[in-house]
Amino acid sequence: MKSIVVFASGKGSNTLSIIEHFNKTGKARVTLLVCNNVGAGVVDIALKYNIPFILIDKNTISEPLLLTQINEYKPNLIVLAGFLWRIPSSIISAYPHKIINIHPALLPKYGGKGMYGSKVHQAVIEANETETGITIHYVNEHYDEGAQILKAHCSIQNGDDALIIAKKVAKLERAFFPKTIEYLLDEQ
Repeated sequence: MKSIVVFASGKGSNTLSIIEHFNKTGKARVTLLVCNNVGAGVVDIALKYNIPFILIDKNTISEPLLLTQINEYKPNLIVLAGFLWRIPSSIISAYPHKIINIHPALLPKYGGKGMYGSKVHQAVIEANETETGITIHYVNEHYDEGAQILKAHCSIQNGDDALIIAKKVAKLERAFFPKTIEYLLDEQ
């Protein structure tokens, strides 16, 4: 069975979607969670599903020990599911073209450091965009600049606020992220 290591920082809705998808297909499993937020809901999800987790901080993310711990799980893919920090080059070098991220906008617009969650959706509204969506991409040394794998679009209606857009984007994430992960794993 193929191994997925997930990095996450928040509630864990994408992580839960990935876990549930692969529990149904049996093609892979989330073998490790790496989290930078001790109070994150994703930690509760890891506990519920008996998934080991590592809590990191700004110092430990770059320590060789983290890479050693990740290597123990022999990941076929590392998935950033709402992880807000940049991945160190040591991890990127160890897993070339095996680290992916999901971004809640159509890159290259509305990407980069500090562009996440409602900040992205508010920027989309302020720019009077008529559509938004998600971008799944490989991770490199720069925020949201890795090669794109998939984009999925949704329309923005007059009167849509950041919360409505967030719900539309979340629906796209649940529909496309686990299937894209499965496709990438099948291609290995």
